[in-house]
Amino acid sequence: MSWHRAIRLASWIMLAFLLTVAATWATLALWYRLPASEFMRALVAGLFALLSASAMAGLFTRWRLRAAAAYVLTFAVVVAWWNSIEPPRDGTWAADVARQATGTIDGDVLTLFNVRDFEWRSSTEAVNQRWMTRTYDLSKLRTLDLIMSYWSGPEIAHVIFSFGFDDGEQLAWSIEVRRSEGGAFSPLADLFKSNPMVLIAAEERDVVGVRSNFRGEDVQLYRLRASPKQMRSLLREYVTDANALAETPQFYNSLTSNCTTTVLKMMRVVGASVPLDWRLIINGYLPEYAYERGALNNSVPLDELRASSHIGERARRDGLSPKFSKEIRVGVSSNSGAP
Repeated sequence: MSWHRAIRLASWIMLAFLLTVAATWATLALWYRLPASEFMRALVAGLFALLSASAMAGLFTRWRLRAAAAYVLTFAVVVAWWNSIEPPRDGTWAADVARQATGTIDGDVLTLFNVRDFEWRSSTEAVNQRWMTRTYDLSKLRTLDLIMSYWSGPEIAHVIFSFGFDDGEQLAWSIEVRRSEGGAFSPLADLFKSNPMVLIAAEERDVVGVRSNFRGEDVQLYRLRASPKQMRSLLREYVTDANALAETPQFYNSLTSNCTTTVLKMMRVVGASVPLDWRLIINGYLPEYAYERGALNNSVPLDELRASSHIGERARRDGLSPKFSKEIRVGVSSNSGAP
């Protein structure tokens, strides 16, 4: 075989690979998001997959140009439909994600609306579902903690940031899926515009306690190295993002718009560069990443920080009392290493 023919064959093989990736995405997009019955979604997705397979087979025949053109045209129709899908503003949302936090800042006074303060009875049921208006003095902001809640082995965790004030009050922020009532979180489905995103401001004994005390997740808490100025900047960004999300809804995406994206924001606010790293996707290893970037106290070994970070036993022993935030930090707060 001549070099010319080999290059042409390699080019068609590469094109077939790209078509395979595009076909997989489009087939799943049709299955998850086509506004039709399950039977119709399966039928349309199956027909598109069959068309894609036929087009890829056609690439290796004399009809390759026609096959590629037919596929590209059909794929363009799917992309146009996909781009027309917008996140809903209203819905019958699950109780814990029913409201989006918003806030105003007047000097050093932060006023937050719809701060969640639920009392949980089980992993899915809450009593006293309170949404509060709270006021915080930004001049009294003292600490910033990274909370990792591992729900699927050591690779995947939910990320929460918690701001601490000198009166002992904590304000936690959590980016979550805005599920419909009775709906469930699916990492695969949420790659395909299945649910909007909601930014929750909450009491720790709510948003952390439900994970440590009822869902049985391995919750770890790390004190971040940040100055009061840096912490205020990050908190202001959270408020700005919350207000923007209330104004213009966005879809949650398991890869690009999720709880881990807050890590990028955090690293930029504290003045550090944010190089691309696989741990920004496989987020269970974020403590290692933060440690290497100097966001954690790296004057002590990471194993020592991790050993003291597990709060589950202390959280269950406390039982979600008003002293929850103080009790879960026993043995953790000394590892601050603040700059």
